[in-house]
Amino acid sequence: MIKLAVILAVIVICWRWALGEWPWHYLQNAKKPKSKLNRPNLNRARLLLGVSPQADATQIRDAHRKLANELHPDKGGSDARLAEINAARDLLIADAEEQGNE
Repeated sequence: MIKLAVILAVIVICWRWALGEWPWHYLQNAKKPKSKLNRPNLNRARLLLGVSPQADATQIRDAHRKLANELHPDKGGSDARLAEINAARDLLIADAEEQGNE
């Protein structure tokens, strides 16, 4: 029985050392629903497309379409910039759908 307690203590301490949190914190956090989206990235995407936090999917698509027309590689823009605004659109639409602003 003592061997089991010592082994369990070593496992818990290794868990804490490796992952940075105690095992029971994962159980507490599992009960709380979390957004899978990163908030700083959402703010940056909103600034990039010029939409408000309350924008719905239609407004996001319209802002993306306008910006994509200006920055398209065929019109002198870069592929990297277009990929960046496409990623911003995808991120914001996913957030809008998660929030129910379809």
